Amino acid sequence: MITNRNHEHNIWLSYGNQKQNLHLPVNPPEIKLGDAAGGKTYEVSGLGEINVIQSPKLTNISFDCFFPAEAYPFLVSKTWIDPAFYVIVIKGWMEKKYPIRFIYTGPTFDINLPMSIEKFEWKEAAGSGDIEYSISLKEFAFYGARPVIIKNDKASVKPQARPSDKTTPKTYKLVAGDSLIKVARVQLGNEGRWKEIQKLNGIKDSQLKKLPIGMLLKLPG
Repeated sequence: MITNRNHEHNIWLSYGNQKQNLHLPVNPPEIKLGDAAGGKTYEVSGLGEINVIQSPKLTNISFDCFFPAEAYPFLVSKTWIDPAFYVIVIKGWMEKKYPIRFIYTGPTFDINLPMSIEKFEWKEAAGSGDIEYSISLKEFAFYGARPVIIKNDKASVKPQARPSDKTTPKTYKLVAGDSLIKVARVQLGNEGRWKEIQKLNGIKDSQLKKLPIGMLLKLPG
């Protein structure tokens, strides 16, 4: 379970390799994560009980929060958007039946996973106009069929690469709290590649601590 306490935490939902991005305006008080390994025990004659470790189960993430009806001072996003907009976008993603990406960035660790929206419930809070919501996500495992090739009257299965939505975007726009190390960690999966980003964009060492919000960075492949 993750407990959000300040603006160092940010949660994004994105669709279509970041073609659509929602920066959640209010951090939920807590995020529930579940990724049990699913071990099973068996009785073996003469040995007693043994434990067989199974493949890890897919991660589940759920949380409750609200979309604000006005620009409260505690918003983590810089711009206020009408709460109905978030509902329309999320319901549209669900209708398309394609996974989204859940991105959590914090001071100590990050989460970046393809996920399906399993449940999304919402209601308008009486008197305030805020929209309260509950969302449940499940990690999405990309898969593809493998063609069967007939050789010498014997069927063999040809391995096929698993499809993925992890195409690295060519550019990235800086948001509040970003650094080249964090961009390398979230966008490239390796924070050690921040120097590649620095060199590619011609950023001087003296500019590293004063990168402007909204700066468009080119990202290495």
